[in-house]
Parts: sequence; structure tokens; C-alpha cells
Amino acid sequence: MPKKLKIALVQHNYKLADVYGNAARVVTATRRAWERGARLVVFPEMAITGYPADDLLLRRDFLENVEQALDFIATELPAAANIIVGAPWRQAGRLYNAAIHIGGGRTVHRYYKQCLPNYGVFDERRHFTSGDAPYVFEIDGCAFGLTVCEDIWYAQPAQAAVQAGANLLLNINASPFHLGKQAQRLEILQARAADTQVPIIYLNRVGGQDELVFDGDTRVVAANGDSILSTTPFEEDIYFLHAHDFQSVQESAPPLPQPELVWRALTVGLRDYVADNLFAGVVVGLSGGIDSAVTLALAVDALGCERVHAVTMPSQFTAESSLEDAYTLAQTLDVEFQEIPIQPLFEVSKEVLRPAFKGAAPDTTEENMQARIRGNLLMAIANKRRLMVVATSNKSEIAMGYTTLYGDSVGGYAPLKDVSKTLVYQLAAYCNRHRTIIPQRVINRPPTAELAEGQLDTDSLPPYEVLDPMLEQLVECDASVEDLVAQGVDRDLVNKVWQQVLASEYKRRQAPPGTKIGVRAFGRERRYPLTCFPYRRST
Repeated sequence: MPKKLKIALVQHNYKLADVYGNAARVVTATRRAWERGARLVVFPEMAITGYPADDLLLRRDFLENVEQALDFIATELPAAANIIVGAPWRQAGRLYNAAIHIGGGRTVHRYYKQCLPNYGVFDERRHFTSGDAPYVFEIDGCAFGLTVCEDIWYAQPAQAAVQAGANLLLNINASPFHLGKQAQRLEILQARAADTQVPIIYLNRVGGQDELVFDGDTRVVAANGDSILSTTPFEEDIYFLHAHDFQSVQESAPPLPQPELVWRALTVGLRDYVADNLFAGVVVGLSGGIDSAVTLALAVDALGCERVHAVTMPSQFTAESSLEDAYTLAQTLDVEFQEIPIQPLFEVSKEVLRPAFKGAAPDTTEENMQARIRGNLLMAIANKRRLMVVATSNKSEIAMGYTTLYGDSVGGYAPLKDVSKTLVYQLAAYCNRHRTIIPQRVINRPPTAELAEGQLDTDSLPPYEVLDPMLEQLVECDASVEDLVAQGVDRDLVNKVWQQVLASEYKRRQAPPGTKIGVRAFGRERRYPLTCFPYRRST
């Protein structure tokens, strides 16, 4: 391969439906790369529209904008520049997920993605038609075989490109992050390299889109499977490499420990959601507990302290230590902080409802009233100040329905929605790695909602160290009750947990979105019926 061929890999963030803005970014990045000597500039899958565009892809005006944006790119690029950029493309009444080769002021070719994922968060067969032909193009004597995302997970598209003359595979992606995904990608790339005996360039995007977050993790592997390039997760950059040099390591980002990887994913997801929906900032209800403490620290890391407002709303059941810890945390993070006692509102509400509650003993109704008063106050502050309420519930609580609908579940976004309680504690330790931000007393105290005298989470739930492994099996791995019983878990306990998970679906359906970091998050990739009583009863 000739030494003069320089390639630029653009690991950038692309905003959904910002077609012209994304096109302008493509032009700007291409010019920068061209000035640094790149002959080929590569952009991720669906860079023009963002991903996933979902049913926007059914709109004619949306697709017409894409066509105009691609025409704009072709006319604005340096005449001798070549780019590969992802976009949807209509042809003969069908829509394709395309990798488009633009060069010399025109579209040279459109490659259509062959393997369309239709599992988990992916729903591509709803919108796209599969391609069926390889595309190989040559620049300065180097023959590139083009593939898109899922294509590289299967042998046939890569092998077909090599059979058509490719001596290097180029794979563009919009591949969402989840824990374990980076190792999985490398394994797949090494398998394709073994199949084809050619180097592979894997380019991915970064940034958050609703519940998905993209980590980049752009890679190059040699024909023998050695890792030549690995990029820093979640960071935008342009990476340069020479087509002749696929033996020596050019750049290698060290692997990140799991808590740091999750922390980065959560901050990127929250940051982009707030920015892309034009909120001035966020408001967080600060209880003095571990979940709200971690949420507040994440918000400050994502947005800066000046855009975060913390509110503590004590009742008669709030411990003095909770107030002290909330104040200490807010002061440490330098956020605007306000205390609004809810006891007067709670007493008025009980008095107003006294006739309706006549003859009924106090129960969880009164607990939920407190949570809903707090939710109402947070929403009022958010509305008045153009802020977004950030919900603080974690995955363990959401799975079990241990959250008050229209109370502590209110919010525009829930950063911990896919984070188990066990992992929340790991995030707290990561947050405190350099200095104490979250007070140690918050980490040490037994979890409590503080909605009744002496209340603890374990009054309603198994201990989280017992519950979380069960939920991982039931929710993420689709294990059955019998599977867990065979592992030695008590049958009555498993049955109780599983029935509570199923019975809480209606709450999850109304919960705010939150960043996916696990294999199976609540949201678009886990679709359970609201009502499935016979199945619940049979377990």
C-alpha cells in the first residue's frame, strides 16, 4: 500500500434531525482533515440524520432534506477530496441505510447496508431494505471494501468485499454503548480479520440520543487481529492513519474501569439530552440519600455547577443527618441550594382529604402523598425557570415498582434508570476517588425513603445485594423462576420478586427516559404487556 495515502476517521457527535447542521459539520471536518493531508475522510453511519431516526424516516420532507444536504456537501468539498458518510437513501421506492462515497464534487457510489439488526434497541427492518452487493473503491492503489455496522458482525459481507478486490475493510457505525460492548466489538473485528486476512477500520460516533449513548471506541485491527488503533471512549476527535502502516500500534487508549466507563456514559447522556432539548439547566430533589447524591454529582459533571439547582424538601420523617448531608453535598458541589419543608403542605392535604379518607387507616397513601408533593414542587420550580427535573430512581427500584408514580418518578430524564443500586454505590466510590464529595455517612447509612417513621428499603425489598443479582437474571437474561431456583435461590422469594417486576410495568411505561448502560434496559428494548395476570399467577 502506498505511503502517501492518509485517512481521517471522524469520531464526532451528530444531532438527530439536524440534517443541515450535521452536513455543515461534515464539510468543516473534511476541510480540516484535507488541510492536514488526508485523501480519504470517513464519517459514521447515519451521520447526516443522527441515529436512530425512527419514524422520521417515513417522512418525505425529511428525506428530501437529506438529499439536499448531500448535494450541499458534494459542492462544498475540496475537488480532490473523497469522503464516506452515512445517510438514509431512497431508490426505486425503497429506503436504504447507505454509506455514500462522495468525491470530485459528486456522489460516486452508494453502498447499502446488507445486515439489518432487528433486536434490542434496533428496529431497522421497519424502515430499511437490505442491500445485496459489495462496493470496493480504490484511492492511490488502496482498495477499500465498504461495510456498515452490523455487516461486520457476519462473515458474508466482508468476504464478498475481499472477493471483489478489497485489501482493506472500512466499517462505519452508529453502535450504542453498553457494558461489555467494547470487548465484544474487538472480538468480532478479530474474527472478521481472521476470515478475510485483511486489516479492518472500524469507525463509530459519540454522543447521546434519548436513551442511547454512543461511545466512539473507533478501532483499527491488523490482518492478524492485532489492535493497531483504539480511541478514547466518549470523546470527539479526528484520528489520522496511513494506509501502509497496519503493523505498528499508532494509538492505544487504556481500558477504563467499569465505574469510570459508566460515569462517562451517564454524563454524556444527560449532557446531550439537556442541550438538545434546550433546557437552561436541571433541578434535582436532594434527599440526603445515595441516589440523589450520585445524581447531583453526575449533573454537575455533565452541565457545570451553575446550571444545577438542588432542592431539599424535608418532612417530619426526615432525619436531621439527611438535611446536614444534603447541605454539605450542595455546598461541596457549589450548586444553588434551597430548602422547602413539605410538612405544612402535607398537613393541609390530609385535612382536605379527611372526608374522603373517613374510616380508613393510614397506609402507603400518606407516604405517596409526600412524594407527590415533592414532585409537584420540583416541577413548579422547573417550569418557572426553564429547567428540567432530573429523576433519581435507580434500576433496582424501578424494576420493583419501589417508586411513587407522579412523585419521586417525575422528571424529564432519569440518569440512574439503568443503574442497579449496587452499581450506584460503586459510582459513589468513583465520585469520591480524589476527594470526599458525597459524604461518607450517605454511603454508609441503610437505604431509606424516609416516608414513615423508622422506614428502611428492606421493609419492602430484599437486601440489594440479594435483589440485584436476581433482577439481572430475570430482566437482562430472561431467566425463569425455575432457573434461579436451580441456582439455589428460595422459590417463594423468586416468585415474589418476579411478580412484583411484572406488576410494575405500568409504572415503567410512564417513567422518564434514562441512559442505557446495560445489556437490557427498561425502555425501547424491553417490551412487556401492562397486563399479564395469568402468567404472573402461574409463577
